[in-house]
Amino acid sequence: MPSTSWIRSTLAALAVCVLLPLGAAGCATGHSRASAQSPSPVGKVLDDTDESGRHLREVDRKDAPEVGVEVTPDPRDGWDVRLAFRHFRCSGPGAGRTAVAGRGLAYLFVDGREAARLRTPDYHLPGRLVPHGTHHVTARLYADDGTAWAVHGKPVQSTADITVSDPDPAPASTPTAPVQSPTHTPTRSPGASAAPTMGGSPVR
Repeated sequence: MPSTSWIRSTLAALAVCVLLPLGAAGCATGHSRASAQSPSPVGKVLDDTDESGRHLREVDRKDAPEVGVEVTPDPRDGWDVRLAFRHFRCSGPGAGRTAVAGRGLAYLFVDGREAARLRTPDYHLPGRLVPHGTHHVTARLYADDGTAWAVHGKPVQSTADITVSDPDPAPASTPTAPVQSPTHTPTRSPGASAAPTMGGSPVR
């Protein structure tokens, strides 16, 4: 699926985000041997696991859920994460522990570490989780039983890269020549006024 990327600059951060063109948000390589014990008739539970150690649940590409992720800087602090789903709906808090086609949770990872489990497409990522440097924000889809939805042995996920940089230092003001004390007191014509002077303009 094609992806687009864009860059947004601020004084404090540079964001490079990826958004997969999916439908409206709701709520390959390698081949793995299927496990004989699957707790659900939906797909096949594989012996392979994702980075977090959860087993993959293989489904056909035709019916597989999809996710796109967009990350933008929050003007106040941190980052705003927006997910878009296709063939997928987030399960409510009372959902059971059985895998249901096209249902489950979106797990959010920052540099491979789990940051949140989402039941909605919107999330605010605190700035403390993404300090100075480049970070990978990944949204991965899981079934309600904790298995990761997969296609061709790969987890269904999308990743956006964000780079946090220090603010540009303010340019130093140009030093001005010292004002020499006059050797004599100038005279003024009646009614004349002296124009105020400034040592320099403020640096923006």
